[in-house]
Amino acid sequence: MNAPLRGIIAYPITPFTDGGRVDEPLLARIVDDMLAAGVHALAPLGSTGVLPYLSDDEREAVAETVVKRVAGRVPTLVGVSALTTERTVHHARHAEQVGATAVMIIPMSYWKLTDAEIVAHFDSVAKAISIPIALYNNPATGGLDLGPDTIARLLQIPNVTMVKESTGDVHRMHRLVQLCGEDVAFYNGSNPLALAALAAGARGWCTAAPHVIPRLNVELYEAVMRGDLDGARRSFYRQLPFLQFIVAHGLPRAIAAALELCGTRVGPLRAPLRPLEPERVAELRQILVDLEVLPASPRSAVD
Repeated sequence: MNAPLRGIIAYPITPFTDGGRVDEPLLARIVDDMLAAGVHALAPLGSTGVLPYLSDDEREAVAETVVKRVAGRVPTLVGVSALTTERTVHHARHAEQVGATAVMIIPMSYWKLTDAEIVAHFDSVAKAISIPIALYNNPATGGLDLGPDTIARLLQIPNVTMVKESTGDVHRMHRLVQLCGEDVAFYNGSNPLALAALAAGARGWCTAAPHVIPRLNVELYEAVMRGDLDGARRSFYRQLPFLQFIVAHGLPRAIAAALELCGTRVGPLRAPLRPLEPERVAELRQILVDLEVLPASPRSAVD
């Protein structure tokens, strides 16, 4: 139970009503759809869930909605990151209270934090809760890049037991295994690196792709687990254009557009985020047609 996550860890978008409120019924439906498709864990309040753009009350509503809807069917990993240690502790305690399996923390910073400050930050949260913590390294969004040596120090904190690595550098995962041993629980957060990371020993793939292609995501994971690397490669390269697109154009924008193309409107994006431009939507539509998620033309959908 120290590292309770494995497999496809799906990151739901935070949907909004036209009035700008969190659409809890739609969020619950998205959770149901992901579970029905066979994902292995749910992780609300990640980058796709626009965690930094939500108020404390909204964050707590999202966490509670997802954890209650999952109802123990799979593990839940709740994002609790904040600029201050005090707020991170607050959200971590709330996640534990509502029944989350584990929490995820990315060190967020205006000022660049020292290693000592980062260690103290994680240590304070770890002492405030009893459930496992996943350390999230994503310099593109958090503004800080944690090297393998720093991550190894953080893994010495008793309930910091998992690492989500999103730099897109598989060599860091190999280095982490060298430093911490074969049992280190690391997870891939870079969509285009999914095949390489799973083949390198990642326990799971953290991704927003299950909004649209969940069965392909699960298929890739299962192929790697049974040692069918040829099948894994076929599955991966089939979904790679979609994975590249959602990363290139921003997960909330791309996932919202993909869901709308598929008939589910998740409401306005939280400003300052704006919808994809029409030409990008057209590009995305073609990718989904190629994946047979959408019919070849809008007319055929009516027929």
